[in-house]
Amino acid sequence: MIRKIFKFIFKLILWFFGLSIGSTILFKFVPVPFTPLMFIRTFEQISAGEKVVWKHDWISIDEMPINIQKAVIASEDGKFTSHSGFDFDAIEKAYKNNQKGKRVKGGSTISQQTAKNVFLWPGRSFIRKGFEAYFTVLIEFIWGKERIMEVYLNSIEMGNGIYGIEAASEHWFGKKAENLSKKEAAAIAAILPNPRKFKAKNSSGYINRRKNAISRQMNLYPKPNYNK
Repeated sequence: MIRKIFKFIFKLILWFFGLSIGSTILFKFVPVPFTPLMFIRTFEQISAGEKVVWKHDWISIDEMPINIQKAVIASEDGKFTSHSGFDFDAIEKAYKNNQKGKRVKGGSTISQQTAKNVFLWPGRSFIRKGFEAYFTVLIEFIWGKERIMEVYLNSIEMGNGIYGIEAASEHWFGKKAENLSKKEAAAIAAILPNPRKFKAKNSSGYINRRKNAISRQMNLYPKPNYNK
């Protein structure tokens, strides 16, 4: 009996590694059609009796303005092009401040957020964090920085039922992403901590301050070099 259990667990582990590595290789070349969060949000809307909103238009990174790439780096992960998937200084800082009860920005990098959005479910458990670390290593190794940024900007939530920069640009500013101005890109990046609560247009004073701070930070970053 014990032997059968171990054999089953071994097969389960093999299947997990096979599927996870296989799907990561697939998504290096194929657009990610949907994410677990998209399904969760859709279920929440249906359960609440709300109209289902799901806008997700995939575009290549060549169609994305440098402004939005610089804006999310400035806002979410200043060391994105230089780290190997994890910003250990930010993680340590977040941990220390959380211990003190302070509300601060978390230590998750763009790579970690991408791994979570594409492959996992929302949550803060140690098990989910372990899977997040595993998939972060996979995408860093298999995809590389440019593909991570491309998937990130095509998959993250940028409004209520709005996923990816093309849909967000149309939703908030009525234009294609390639035509976003610096201020508009900063406005979208500013709402990412809570895109269903905050607005990129006709924003609150708090978001306007964040937008201005991100705009200033963007001046410090050159065009991202993903081939370091």
